[in-house]
Amino acid sequence: MTSPPLLTGVGVLVTRPEQQAANLCRLLESHGAAAIRFPGMSICEHPARRTRLLQLAARPDFDVIIFISANAVRFGAEFLAQRRDLAIAAVGPATARALNQAGYRVSIVADEGFDSEHLLAHPRFAKLAGARILVVKGSGGRNHLEQELTLRGAQVETAAVYERRAPFPAAASLSTLAERFEAGGIQLITATSLEIAMNLFALAHGGLRTYFENARWVAPSERVCAGIGALGARRPVIRANSAEDQELVDAILRWRSTESGA
Repeated sequence: MTSPPLLTGVGVLVTRPEQQAANLCRLLESHGAAAIRFPGMSICEHPARRTRLLQLAARPDFDVIIFISANAVRFGAEFLAQRRDLAIAAVGPATARALNQAGYRVSIVADEGFDSEHLLAHPRFAKLAGARILVVKGSGGRNHLEQELTLRGAQVETAAVYERRAPFPAAASLSTLAERFEAGGIQLITATSLEIAMNLFALAHGGLRTYFENARWVAPSERVCAGIGALGARRPVIRANSAEDQELVDAILRWRSTESGA
């Protein structure tokens, strides 16, 4: 008799932005999980994106252009136009894939790890005196990368090409979500960034907050895991090796295989 998929009976709240959730949901469902979509943020074009890219188009003198995320590629790759001779760096494999799919070759990517700290460890960024670097990113967020590049002697400019916005779900959606928790339909919550977790906790009041506090969270990096704990999560956060969809699913599978999942 064939055993049921390992994640049968496990409900996972998928909080990626709406346009980025489909693949993770598909992977979870292929292992028997119930994937419930509830975006923890939305991604929108920055209102000054075109103006900023036009300003930078007159500056074809960058030594390295760094794309922070796949969304940075989505909204900022047009800056590269037909320039195939530029040194392009990507933070993480998803960003590198997005650039490759757009027709650009990534020459600088971290040997391991999927964040700014690991990219900074690349030999290309060891000596930067006088180097001109453009960082294509979203508005807000961490500025650790830019600060460290500047400390190493680089001349750094940024192009904010998209915005992350907190969700504003209807009261009925929040009530439905609370009902699913109450019925035992959700055991895990994914959070690929601390900002998503902060947005979710900001939405949660009363019983829903209690459910968020008692659920198992799944997140990449020690920084995000620690932040979720500081927000109020009471159970140890399941750490994935990265924010990649497959890595999130692998972390959930490891958890399921070693614990009851209750």
